[in-house]
Amino acid sequence: MQNSVLLDTPSSDGDKIEWVKISLVFLPLANPISDAKVLTGRQKPMTEIAMLFAEIGTQEGGYGLGFSYSKRAGGRGQFEHAKEIAPTLIGENPSDISKIWTKLCWAGASVGRSGIATQAIGAFDVALWDLKAKRANLSLARLLGAQRDSVRTYNTSGGFLHTPLDQLLVNTDISREKGIGGIKLKVGQPDCQVDIKRVEAVRAHLGDDFPLMVDANQQWDRATAQRMCREFEQFNLVWIEEPLDCYDAEGHAALAEKFDTPIATGEMLTSVSEHMEFIKLRATDYLMPDAPRVGGITPYLKVASLAEHYGLMLAPHFAMELHVHLAATYPTEPWVEHFEWLEPLFNERLETRDGRMLVPTRPGLGLSLSERVSGWTAAQVTFGEKK
Repeated sequence: MQNSVLLDTPSSDGDKIEWVKISLVFLPLANPISDAKVLTGRQKPMTEIAMLFAEIGTQEGGYGLGFSYSKRAGGRGQFEHAKEIAPTLIGENPSDISKIWTKLCWAGASVGRSGIATQAIGAFDVALWDLKAKRANLSLARLLGAQRDSVRTYNTSGGFLHTPLDQLLVNTDISREKGIGGIKLKVGQPDCQVDIKRVEAVRAHLGDDFPLMVDANQQWDRATAQRMCREFEQFNLVWIEEPLDCYDAEGHAALAEKFDTPIATGEMLTSVSEHMEFIKLRATDYLMPDAPRVGGITPYLKVASLAEHYGLMLAPHFAMELHVHLAATYPTEPWVEHFEWLEPLFNERLETRDGRMLVPTRPGLGLSLSERVSGWTAAQVTFGEKK
């Protein structure tokens, strides 16, 4: 895989995209992952993550790396859509990121402006921003206007429902030893009392003030969500995440209005307009946009701007390798989700210290693909010609 390229001299306005390579990569997970939707039979355990990588090269030697992803299903669909629209990039000026996003969107407009279509665009968009930051010899965070050099971080990967309670407690200790500043537990068991006992045990183990969150992964109906939010008020949680279906803006708004514990949601939304519905209704206290899912950095910045305008807190979902940069630009102190799952894909590692994730200072995203990626690559195609 090609590594990042820095130009010795500033790029002229005449630079053009010369080639684009897209790769479908299936990253295996060490253990099958289960959340509430698995325990209730709605999904199967997750065993791999489908990654869509986009690499973009220019006539003047610039190089950008971007990615999107899919869990369980949809990875091949993203790749096929990306393959259809990728030729649109050839010959474009890589600095015209907003223009290119619009062209990519309209190239596949008949399948809509959300879902797989925007997630495929996301890989290209991230690559263009990575390239732009490298040309400026700045980290992505600095290019966008960083507010801070580190971001609060919490761990999710140690708190899934398949994890026995005694191991949950061990996992919280491991996270704290790594310098991670918060713990998130999955909830949504068929027996709600099991959820309450697990949260109670972890809260006692962590102490009263250590940041603790829970995530129901859309499991509850409105009546159950009311009861569980009331039960969880006693545990001093940072937030209760996705207590309802991800599109139930009115239901989330009612919970956010009624309970002191903040409500968090937004990770499943795949367009700016979908986020806007939640923002207008004040249906969440912590908005959780996912840049690859929403279509890349370009639409993510629009979501973040709206969230700031309405006074919301921010906690972008998953993909910490990207979101640490984006969270660093948000005016109000955000949270970034610490997931180790994607680490085998890259040569670089993020650092955590004193409850915070350090923002990389390397140009662009500061990422290069590891040698292991080639062994997990299921399909690959290049458009244009490398010279």
